[in-house]
Amino acid sequence: MKIKSKIEGSDEWLFIEEIPELYIAHTPLSEKQVNIKSLPAEKLVNYQLSAGGLFLVHSTMQFNEHVKVISEVEGEAITSQFIFYGSSSSMEKNTPKNSRRTGSRHNIRYIPSLKGKYPMMPELEYKYFLLVMSKQYYFHLIDQHSLLHSAFVKEILKGKYSSFAAKDLSVTSEMKRVINDICECKRTGELKRLHTEAKILELLMLQLEQMQSWAEVDKYLIKQNDLKKIEHARDVLDATYQYPPTIIELSKQVTLNEFKLKKGFKEYYGTTIYGYVTRLRMEEARRLILEERKSIGQVAAAVGFNHQSHLTEAFKRYFGILPSEVIV
Repeated sequence: MKIKSKIEGSDEWLFIEEIPELYIAHTPLSEKQVNIKSLPAEKLVNYQLSAGGLFLVHSTMQFNEHVKVISEVEGEAITSQFIFYGSSSSMEKNTPKNSRRTGSRHNIRYIPSLKGKYPMMPELEYKYFLLVMSKQYYFHLIDQHSLLHSAFVKEILKGKYSSFAAKDLSVTSEMKRVINDICECKRTGELKRLHTEAKILELLMLQLEQMQSWAEVDKYLIKQNDLKKIEHARDVLDATYQYPPTIIELSKQVTLNEFKLKKGFKEYYGTTIYGYVTRLRMEEARRLILEERKSIGQVAAAVGFNHQSHLTEAFKRYFGILPSEVIV
């Protein structure tokens, strides 16, 4: 199986990789970082990792004009794709907050050879996290006869292009955490290979879990308008997680009754509203400690805790360690 991608009109490939059809255990990881300097690209960085039956690419892209990215798959592949997009920092300064475009989506797909073109907007920064697996590698991770993906496997065996979920779903905070764990892993050699495979399995598990929940939501035929209100509720929480509204206040703000809001949010995003707020707070707390070297007191205030001890207790419950133990 071969997978490759490039900007339309360019002679330089973003990546081109031959992936073994067979799962080959204990194959050493191969890694490389690719920086591509192309006229329409303001930013184009690829981190690539491959092993027996697996290819992983993490890309950051930003263009100064409309372009199309050409992607080709020769052979059969299972892909797990995550896309994040948002206004660039320079654009945000000049764009009203309520009109900025941000979002994320993911899905799992079976692709039996495909060539496609994908438009990229100049005002957005894109981050792609793509897993490409041979059928055998995928079935090594999740047994072919597992009920978790029986309908999907039927389409694979027919050789028909198929998406696991009928609609791309939003990326959860847990998925982001796992992706960060994969990309930021400092281990090397066999330990890194084991860590990467374990995290890929965890990521697939989170996707399947959310997709099953979405299937249940679909069974109840929740109105599209209600789903938009649930997505609006998440946007509100993203902006106010330090001091979030109560469920009653949030329900009124998005004009959706409390029962539908709580049930729909849990099914759609795979977590409760309280759990979602907790994740946002804890992930930001960890970032402030690691990247900005803030004191515990400063972090507590920044993520909405009135007392440092409350942050310490919440951090310990969430990560299993104290905030002070994060500092290297």
